Amino acid sequence: MVAYLEQQSDAERAWLESTVRGGDSIARARAIAADIGSASCTPGFRGCAFINAAAEFADPDDPVRIAVDAHRAWMVGVFADIAAQAGVRDTGSVANQLMILRDGAMVNGYLGDPSVVAGSLEAAFMSILTPA
Repeated sequence: MVAYLEQQSDAERAWLESTVRGGDSIARARAIAADIGSASCTPGFRGCAFINAAAEFADPDDPVRIAVDAHRAWMVGVFADIAAQAGVRDTGSVANQLMILRDGAMVNGYLGDPSVVAGSLEAAFMSILTPA
């Protein structure tokens, strides 16, 4: 299971690095939202591998949970970078909010329409990154 999660983490890192290379924070957030909407609504998708693994392995000291936590910490770091680039003051709080939104989109993905998931996630990202 740990090897599988590491493989998934490597794939997600490669995807994210290729998807959001360059561009400003808003363009990066929009690209992430669009790709999460597409990926999470593909046939056979059954939710985020990391969320699913965490549900099955409750012990925080289990190697599976350590792999899950490492990946999620990296993802929060990506969101913190996007928030900092957007000029957000409390990047840690905003990064956590973006992660919660990402988690919700991943769970909703296999239940919904890709354009709705992507559009809703993008709107939520924008409301956090570009407050009125």
